[in-house]
Amino acid sequence: MTYHYPSKNNFDLRPCIVVNDKKEDVIVGNSNLAELIKNQIKQGNRIFVYDLYPGVDKESLISLLRVLNHKLLIDTDTCKRSEDELYRMFDQNITDDRVFGYMVNSRLETCFDENKVAQVKSLLEQSKNEVIFIIGVGASLFAKADVHYYFDVTRWEIQLRFRKGSPNWLFNNPDAPVLTKYKIGFFIEWRLADTHKEENFASVDYWVDANISSELKAIDKKSFYAAFEKISKEPFRMEPYFDKSVWGGQWMKNMLGVDGDEENYGWSFDGVPEENCVRFSFGGNTIVFPALNLVKLFPRELLGDKVYNAYGADFPIRFDMLDTFEGGNLSLQVHPTRDYIKNTFGLKNYTQDESYYILDATENSCVYIGLKEGIDKEAMIADLEAANRGEIMFDAEKYVNKIPVKKHDHVLIPAGTVHCSGKDTHVLEISVTPYIFTFKLWDWGKIGLDGLPRPVHINHGKKNIKWERDTNWVLDNLIHQEKVLHKDEHCLIERTGLHEYEMIDTLRYTFDENAEITLNDSVAVINLVEGTEAFIKSVDGSWEPKTMHYCETFVIPAHVKKFIVESPKKETLRVIVATIR
Repeated sequence: MTYHYPSKNNFDLRPCIVVNDKKEDVIVGNSNLAELIKNQIKQGNRIFVYDLYPGVDKESLISLLRVLNHKLLIDTDTCKRSEDELYRMFDQNITDDRVFGYMVNSRLETCFDENKVAQVKSLLEQSKNEVIFIIGVGASLFAKADVHYYFDVTRWEIQLRFRKGSPNWLFNNPDAPVLTKYKIGFFIEWRLADTHKEENFASVDYWVDANISSELKAIDKKSFYAAFEKISKEPFRMEPYFDKSVWGGQWMKNMLGVDGDEENYGWSFDGVPEENCVRFSFGGNTIVFPALNLVKLFPRELLGDKVYNAYGADFPIRFDMLDTFEGGNLSLQVHPTRDYIKNTFGLKNYTQDESYYILDATENSCVYIGLKEGIDKEAMIADLEAANRGEIMFDAEKYVNKIPVKKHDHVLIPAGTVHCSGKDTHVLEISVTPYIFTFKLWDWGKIGLDGLPRPVHINHGKKNIKWERDTNWVLDNLIHQEKVLHKDEHCLIERTGLHEYEMIDTLRYTFDENAEITLNDSVAVINLVEGTEAFIKSVDGSWEPKTMHYCETFVIPAHVKKFIVESPKKETLRVIVATIR
């Protein structure tokens, strides 16, 4: 169908957090970074450690360092175990599944051959009066640094590099499917690297933004901590990214002004610290780092004691958008129960409970959710299996409820509920963080962007479907569950979810002047779901007001405790606020 999109919104595609007005705090460009290292050598420093996050362009960095005055350059990759050894070591984590592995429970040190490491340490001892460069993933494991650099890169940039042919760090697999590279990253490399990074926060002297290999940027430890401490105590936005999909859509291109050459954008990640980055400004010089650094550096300030004690230094809330306008249905899917995700994939704290907040809809918009009364579950599984062998087209409406939705409906989806969003719908997905654990049951015969049939997981799925969640249960528990908590002539407060089985609490505020919001020792994530702009203000003036535009997601650290959302134009605004119960 043809949809009339209003004029483009004022959505900020590149939000930036101003730290200070000192542009000299950022070393900009490879030549200036090289000059910094030269000066450090002149000052008598001898051992330089260049720690890399997996995915950083090591070869371009080595080219930069080779022209500097050093006696010895050690590449940590020369000390890795053989690929055969590494495959045997991580075989249970990699698995033979196209998508899912098992969370690693190991340390970065185990990836290196002990004999090779001992040889390098002996060589370093013999050369201790010379200038030595140690470069690579895990570089700080080899020697105590006089100057310690950490080269960081965002998860999104790593994924883009995978698509362009970059291999994993553990394996020289440039031609492997992107799904395989991502799986090895998600379940193994990033876990090992995150732990190693966290253990080295205190020892790193300079942090390098390595997202653009030809224009490295660096800040010292003091500036790095100042930037992240700032956003641990006040509302902030992460930098969103957008990705194409097989199901659509055109809404974000038209409504948010997302540029790019892709024919559609089906995904937007605007509130996922493990995936998104934060952009800081020092006197106009900007530098980008993974938002996950904040979660690991200042977990109590960000999450609150209650959340941190329950879930550790993991960010538990996810906001993202799914766009099916002028596209097709999402895959029919189900998410694992808490026991299943723990026992099968090694996640300890929570599972992928979800909800769909309908940001925009047409008269044809719908969700598929829950099972019809009295269906034959063996027949349904048999039909799913036959459909995925290509023998039939699965008749979703025979087994699954198709429920119309409209703008501002909030559909609750606790794990174990069969569901998917229909076409011509724009969804704000408000969910618990572990975001890749989707068991596709049927994907409407679609071919993936890699040219292969999209992977389905009926065997996993059928073990997690809650068959008792039928039409009546869905209507009684998951649809139109709004409850009014407060109402006056200027403000309406409603609890919209989530279901009691889910750990997230969502409140919707509709107001034309302002709303005061109190956090109960929990981080909050907020999105402006109606209206052009709002101001987020401190109750005591301890931080500068923030401007939030339509569809933008902000994180409110638990440290804030209480804040005000104001309608500067006195227009009616709606915000949805998610916290942990």
